[in-house]
Amino acid sequence: MKTVVVGLGHIGLPTALLLAQQHEVVGVDTDETRVRTLADGDLLLDEPGLDALYAEVADRFTATTAMEPADAYVITVPTPLDQQENVADLRHVRAAVESVAEVVSSGELVVVESTVPPGTSERLVQPILADAATDIAYAHCPERAIPERTLAEMTTNDRVVGTNGQATEAIRDLYAFTDGTLHLTDPRTAEFVKLAENTSRDVEIALANEFAKLADGIGVDVHEAIEIANEHPRVDILDPGPGVGGHCITTDPWFLTGAGSEARLVPLARDINDGMPDHVLGLVREQVAHVRRPRVAVLGVAYKGNVSDTRETPAGRFIRRAENAGYEVSVHDPHVERYDEPLLDRATALEGTDCAVVLTDHDEFRELSPATFDGMRTRTIVDTRNLLAHDTLREAGIEVSVLGDGTQG
Repeated sequence: MKTVVVGLGHIGLPTALLLAQQHEVVGVDTDETRVRTLADGDLLLDEPGLDALYAEVADRFTATTAMEPADAYVITVPTPLDQQENVADLRHVRAAVESVAEVVSSGELVVVESTVPPGTSERLVQPILADAATDIAYAHCPERAIPERTLAEMTTNDRVVGTNGQATEAIRDLYAFTDGTLHLTDPRTAEFVKLAENTSRDVEIALANEFAKLADGIGVDVHEAIEIANEHPRVDILDPGPGVGGHCITTDPWFLTGAGSEARLVPLARDINDGMPDHVLGLVREQVAHVRRPRVAVLGVAYKGNVSDTRETPAGRFIRRAENAGYEVSVHDPHVERYDEPLLDRATALEGTDCAVVLTDHDEFRELSPATFDGMRTRTIVDTRNLLAHDTLREAGIEVSVLGDGTQG
C-alpha cells in the first residue's frame, strides 16, 4: 500500500519509517532544507533506533516537497497554539488536508495524527475531503509518544482511532507495526481522548506544584509528605517542579477548553504551572539578596530529564525572567546541543556565579559533588527537582534551597 506521510518532524518521520517496514512510503514536507537533509541521510532527530530503522527501510522511503497520489495519507503536521487567543492554530492542518484533497481518490484512506480540538474532523477535515472525492475512509488517530522514546511507544502503546466507519480494516493494515490495541471510536471522541490525557497530567502537576508552594510557607518538606501520602493505595501525587514543558502538555489543555469555554480548573492549572518559573526566581532572589549584580548558572534547559527536547521548556521562561531582573545567566545542559542561549560546559557555566539553579532532572546531576561548585563566587543552589545530595552539599558549606522544602528556613 503506497502511503504518503505529510509532515516529517518529531512524529511524522518516525511514523513514516515504521510504515516503510511494510509499505512504500513517500514523506512530504514543505521545508526544502529538511527534505534535502533527509536525502543525505541526516535525520535531524536524536531518537534511539531511528538511524538503524532508516538504514533498514531506506529503499522504501523517499522524501519530497511535492504531494503525490497514494492509497493512504497520514497527516502529522504540527498544531501550534495561537498565543493571543489560547486556541489551536489549524493553518498547517488545513493546508495539509487541502494538499491531500488535490490528489485523493474515492475509497482511499486519510488519517490525521495531528492533535486537534474536538470537532475538527467534522468541521474542517471531512468537508474538505468530501468536496474532493466520495467514500473516503477517514480516521483520526492522535499521536501519543514522548521524545526519545518515540519508536518504543509507537510500537507498543495502545492507539485510539476515531473512524467514519469505512476505515477500520485499512487502519488495522496501516498500523500493523504496533503491538498495542487499537481502540475504535468516533473522530470527535478520539480528539477528546488525546487532549484529556495531557490535560489530566497538567492538572496533576499543578496540584503537586501548589503543594510545594504551600509547604514552603507552612514549614513542611513536601517531598517527604508526598512520599508518605503515596503509600495510600488510592493516592498517587506527582513530584513538583519548575513548571511544565514539551509541546503537548503546555498546549493541549487550551485545545480542549477552546475559546469562550466555562471550564475553570483547566485554565487555572495552566496558570499555576506557567507561574512556577516566577516562584523559582523568588527562591533565587532569597539566595542572592546580599549580592550585587548576581550571576546565575542554569543547570538543565531540556523540559524533562535525560532528553534533548527544549520545546516550551520552563527553563526558557525562568531565564527570561532572571535576565529581566538584571541577573547575568549562564547555561549548561549535557543533553542539549542547540538552544537560544549559549551552552557552556558545566565548569564554565558555574565559574564566578552566585547561585546554581537545577531545572532539569538529568541523571548526570544526581551525583554532583561539593567540588563541582568550587568555582562559584557564592556557593548557593536552588534545586527545583529535589535531585541533589543535599546533606552532603550542606556539610561542605554550600547553601541549598529545595523547592517545596519549607523546613529549611
